[in-house]
Amino acid sequence: MRWFALLFWSVATLTVAAEKPNVLFLFADDQRADAIGAFNPAVKTPNIDSLVARGFAFTNAYCLGANIGAVCTPSRNMLLSGRAYFRWSEAPGGSPKTLAPAEGPNFATAFKQAGYETYHHGKKGNTATPIQATFETNKYLKNDEAERMSGEPGKEIAEEAIAYLRERTAKKEARPFFMYLAFANPHDPRVANERYRRQYDEASIPLPKNFRAQHPWNIGSNTVRDEKLAPWPRTPERIRQELHDYYSVMTCLDGYIGKILATLKELGLDRNTIIVWSADHGLALGSHGLMGKQAVYDAMYKAPLIFAGPGISHGQSPALCYLLDILPTALDFAGGESPASIDGVSLRPVISGQKPAVRDALFLSYVDTQRAIRDPRWKLILFPKIAKRELYDLESDPDETKNLAEDPAQGKRIETLTTQLRDWQQRLGDKLPLTVDKPEPAEFVPPAQ
Repeated sequence: MRWFALLFWSVATLTVAAEKPNVLFLFADDQRADAIGAFNPAVKTPNIDSLVARGFAFTNAYCLGANIGAVCTPSRNMLLSGRAYFRWSEAPGGSPKTLAPAEGPNFATAFKQAGYETYHHGKKGNTATPIQATFETNKYLKNDEAERMSGEPGKEIAEEAIAYLRERTAKKEARPFFMYLAFANPHDPRVANERYRRQYDEASIPLPKNFRAQHPWNIGSNTVRDEKLAPWPRTPERIRQELHDYYSVMTCLDGYIGKILATLKELGLDRNTIIVWSADHGLALGSHGLMGKQAVYDAMYKAPLIFAGPGISHGQSPALCYLLDILPTALDFAGGESPASIDGVSLRPVISGQKPAVRDALFLSYVDTQRAIRDPRWKLILFPKIAKRELYDLESDPDETKNLAEDPAQGKRIETLTTQLRDWQQRLGDKLPLTVDKPEPAEFVPPAQ
């Protein structure tokens, strides 16, 4: 009888372990939220589209902000730690700390505690290297720049991930896996072989609806590295060239995503693997007269976010969320415990239909020059150093083209949103003043070229 009870307990334990889903987290670099064919027919991404078709998409997922111009660094550190960058202490000398501490809560340690084998492979530049070092398998591209110039973006990471999946299946690894593949694309330089480029007619690629020749104000990021990738003023022809390169790289990367998805199916892993697709932030590419990601506009700070797999319903939601919400959400579906003291909130109640949203507003930031507050309808942007502000009704103007900040009828709304913004600052420990005694000149004058 005792032997039977022990056998029953062992079988039951193995059954529970087998039911834990694998988690495959696919993460792009500089991908606009609309750079997916399912949301933008100008882009060809059939494999990512298939995740949208069977999964759940969030259409208002944001990077919270950045304390340096390389937005991807704080974004990836917030993503992997679930904590806002204001929580990190200053580096020696009082400079901003851009790396979340490895000893704090993070994806790798949380999934290890939940019984998972953890695997990371990605770009090395501007990432969360201390946290990534805590993955059981921690690999980097041989050379970030060379991979982007190879003409086959995504190939190196995809092929090694496929080899890993085949090897662990052959060994009959008992533990489920958490695999984080952090691609270096479609970040510049954007090079794709001709077979991907031929799929697009450059002259017919539509411009962003909020295209401008240049931004009128000095918003504190007009001349950073990304902005120097195209001359001022931006022309439609140049932006179409940039979009041609960008979309071609996305199509190539999508093809390698397809190979990974096909391998999951071949190995029988697709039935028990949750797939997450996202990116560190968006990219302007002509939106608002800008090129990079160093501004709190939606084109730059919104990213795609898709969940697909067992237990994930099909649909999409405009619920407001942060990329740092992915950690507690993934753990929620994996049966793990969300780490204490994180800023992320599980999105599972939205995916399961229990709640329409888990956040009523979002706070956005960029170094010491931009702050914003966004609720389900309205977005207020403040540029403290130049004493400028912008107010957008995102319900009627999702592309942020009509600034309503100077409309007297919006005075009360601006006051309310500013109060909410200050509340967020206090909550996160952001000490930036929203006004200055002597504003700098607001007009942006491009440098001599």
